[in-house]
Amino acid sequence: MTTYVWDYAAEYEDERDDILDAVDQVFRSGRLVLGDSVRGFEEEFAAYHGVAHGVGVDNGTNAIKLGLQALGVGPGDEVITVSNTAAPTVVAIHGTGATPVFVDIRRDDFLMDTDQLAAAITPRTRCLLPVHLYGQCVDMAPVERLAAQHGLTILEDCAQSHGARHHGRLAGSMGNAAAFSFYPTKVLGAYGDGGATITSDPEVEENLRRLRYYGMKDRYYVTRMPGHNSRLDEVQAEILRRKLGRLDQYIAGRRAVAERYAEGLGDTDLVLPRLAEGNDHVYYVYVARHPRRDDILERLKAYGIELNISYPWPVHTQAGFADLGYAQGSLPVTEELAGEIFSLPMYPSLTPERQDKVISAVREVLRTL
Repeated sequence: MTTYVWDYAAEYEDERDDILDAVDQVFRSGRLVLGDSVRGFEEEFAAYHGVAHGVGVDNGTNAIKLGLQALGVGPGDEVITVSNTAAPTVVAIHGTGATPVFVDIRRDDFLMDTDQLAAAITPRTRCLLPVHLYGQCVDMAPVERLAAQHGLTILEDCAQSHGARHHGRLAGSMGNAAAFSFYPTKVLGAYGDGGATITSDPEVEENLRRLRYYGMKDRYYVTRMPGHNSRLDEVQAEILRRKLGRLDQYIAGRRAVAERYAEGLGDTDLVLPRLAEGNDHVYYVYVARHPRRDDILERLKAYGIELNISYPWPVHTQAGFADLGYAQGSLPVTEELAGEIFSLPMYPSLTPERQDKVISAVREVLRTL
């Protein structure tokens, strides 16, 4: 049996009755679009984070894009973020007409190097977009300080950090707004696409609701800000409502998996994930490093283990973003680590027995390199 970096089958079997009941509830409700399930999930998800408003959208990319637009970001503006992220972060910035500006990452935890932010700010900078990557938070104190000094907004990219905390504060509660993805692999995942943007600013919330519904405040009438068809589906919303109550359980499961990896691989020459100061990690993915990463991944296939790289191509090196003008070597840490990082299997229903097989195979491959 092949072991992949993620698998939902066991979790689905455990939760099948509840998931199917959620689907049946929506189908019997008589309201399939923007009904009670979306409304209820928005309220409950916002309350979990201690913010005033949640707005469900169709995916995490649009959660970022609409979040930026709701904050007033548009053509001519610059948004500072990182290149070591999933491309949708930057696709969303590009979709607003703004220009992505990259800073490098820290070598030890792969997160935004906030020491580089001040030098990246220009008169065109409108928003700082920290990516809480792999399950833990960016150091937010410098981000918040610079935003206040320069009159900038902050949009947190929380697609990989549901439930993570930084000095006790939840990811998503530290900026002007925060964007989440509920893609099935996420810590809080739907059974299809989904996303949400949360905020405590009533004007931002009103903008978000219009933007996700063509720009309409009232039905059929588009107001000052033409928008999109970006609504969270009722079925996915009801499933997410049920799963939100289990989020802390999912996080505990992921942390247990991470602890077993630390115990089983801590004495090898793999560089294992480092917990940044003040953070509570939720281990969306378990990213390790090794200079012979490609050899390791190829040899693990013989053991029936197929792993993933998050991410093999930094965004600034991809052909679709060549117009941004970042030369090879412009983000040296990001580029170096892209050749070394890889993800071990990580999901709450990964059994100790199956994980032990992964650990044993990795140890054997490292021994014979």
